[in-house]
Amino acid sequence: MRVEVMEHYGLTQPLSQAGYYETAHHKELLKDVKSAIHEGKLIAVCGIVGSGKTVTMRRLQQQLKEENRITVSKSLSVEKHSIKLATLISALYYDLASDKQVQIPKQGERRERELQELVKKGKRPVALFVDEAHDLNGHTLTGLKRLMEVIEDGGGRLSVVLSGHPKLRNDLRKPTMEEIGYRTDVFNLDGIAGSQREYIHWLLRECTADKRDIGEILTPEAIDSLATRLRTPLQIQQHLSFTLDAGYQAGVTPVTAELVESVLMRKIDDLEPTLTRHGYRIKDLVEQFNAKPAEIKALFANQLDPTRTAELRAELQMAGLPI
Repeated sequence: MRVEVMEHYGLTQPLSQAGYYETAHHKELLKDVKSAIHEGKLIAVCGIVGSGKTVTMRRLQQQLKEENRITVSKSLSVEKHSIKLATLISALYYDLASDKQVQIPKQGERRERELQELVKKGKRPVALFVDEAHDLNGHTLTGLKRLMEVIEDGGGRLSVVLSGHPKLRNDLRKPTMEEIGYRTDVFNLDGIAGSQREYIHWLLRECTADKRDIGEILTPEAIDSLATRLRTPLQIQQHLSFTLDAGYQAGVTPVTAELVESVLMRKIDDLEPTLTRHGYRIKDLVEQFNAKPAEIKALFANQLDPTRTAELRAELQMAGLPI
């Protein structure tokens, strides 16, 4: 958001820097996930794009560090689709080893035995956090479960917290993933669902120095329009920024519902963006449903043969996709 727009509406910082917004759902989720970590569970926290997974997991990690009863480890690798188990084991070595020059054995047997000793030496359970876990392949997920068993056999305790889009949850439910899926505690992060209006009020209060009346920035009808059409913190931040910019350009204060509606993306709830928010790209749909890329593109454009459309929609629904 441009500086002149922020000054016009009394904002002192970008909406994206407002901080952590916590609902009763967030508090209960953190409590439940923390309990599962102390039990040494394999955990999956799933939420759509923009629901606040990253900031919520950071909050959880900070709480665990402050309580000082769990050693927190985190994989920093960004190429999750190509991650193998060895990469995640390396993350554990880097976070658990006391030596500055970490030496990770290349031979698998020796590597796992030394990791057993590292965890045991630390005298505390370990929690490994892996984000964007919807991109991990089945072999890596299964390997994590076996790694937890190896650590337990050595007298230690390792929990793994996977965070990702709902695709992760659906993948764990596949019959072929029974070995790990049945052993995973799955938690759904609904973000601010049901609290969109409260979130908008909080967001503007946090970003205005003089705590000015929200009615000077948005009309009640404009807030209703945003809260009705949008679901996640990310969506609200982006569209509110677009709306304030449009209001500044048009010289409108406070911003009206008509202006909000003119800015909101008309196709925000179409099938393609909806599936993308749940972690499904064309490549994923092609692989999972044995379809051709051209068929998926035609489905998104409402140009696919009705018979084939019905077949694909039925398969999507059976897999738990939101259509």
